[in-house]
Amino acid sequence: MFSRSLIATRPVGAVGRAAHNLTQQSQFSTSMAALRAKLPHEKVRYMPEVSELKLGTYKPESQRTGVIARKKGMTGMWNEWGVRVPVTVLQLEKVQVVSILKTSCPDFARLQIGCGTRKEKNISKPMMGHYKAHGVDPKAKLFEFPITPDAALPVGTEITAAHFVPGQLVDVTATSLGKGFQGVMKRWGFAGGPASHGTSLAHRTPGSTGNINPGRVYPGKKMPGRMGGKNVTVMRLPVMKVDTALNCIWVKGSVPGHDEQFIKVRDSTKLIKHRLFPEGAAVPFPTYIPGQSAAQPREVIAKVGGQDPLIPASD
Repeated sequence: MFSRSLIATRPVGAVGRAAHNLTQQSQFSTSMAALRAKLPHEKVRYMPEVSELKLGTYKPESQRTGVIARKKGMTGMWNEWGVRVPVTVLQLEKVQVVSILKTSCPDFARLQIGCGTRKEKNISKPMMGHYKAHGVDPKAKLFEFPITPDAALPVGTEITAAHFVPGQLVDVTATSLGKGFQGVMKRWGFAGGPASHGTSLAHRTPGSTGNINPGRVYPGKKMPGRMGGKNVTVMRLPVMKVDTALNCIWVKGSVPGHDEQFIKVRDSTKLIKHRLFPEGAAVPFPTYIPGQSAAQPREVIAKVGGQDPLIPASD
């Protein structure tokens, strides 16, 4: 049975039923207008407006854009003390700003950077329309980099190797070499079983994987599996040399990935007792601009500083 309150509020007549149906429709409508009316507010998107390319002043809280480079291989060079340093050569090929992306935070922005060239027949129509809308030639690779609004660059700006300062620290990101299915000794560095004294067919086995309770293998257990082929970031690599003619940078140490692979290079972010740029260095901000920035020679080599390590220190 219905209560007296429900019976009293039941619509009577055709007009009452029409008004009741309209009320129910407005409460449970799934139209876009009704959904927007129920939302408290729409998300606001921010995008820095950059009309022209001009030099600015670098601040410690500023974050410049990164670049896309190709790994050319490893070699060696000698610093001012005659010590050989292993380096990886990274080359920038027609690196340009493709678009400026909107973000939900006014304190940060994102730039879409493209590298290399690609034939129009090998690009989908949506992507070709994206390039034509921004007036940029088709690119072989696209990546996004977070920046601060003061480091925004106009669409079409070309970024060269002079964007980096010799002696600064960079973070390098790329896909590591795939090594296929590997055992625990190669993948995780296990010691393996005994080499002799009665060991049979258990020299490289992982051993026990758990106990009776809880009767299962914990997630993340180190076991054999596919090794490599993952996105890896190597932090705080010093830039040893910048070649403005070949548009290359020499980075100390090894870089993940195979030769001719696309590498993301950006200013280091996790600086613990480290200095991002050498003391007194002129930082091109937001990037190196020909005609506005100071002219640079073909090769600029980083200075290690300190004392000669080949001369023994006096007591």
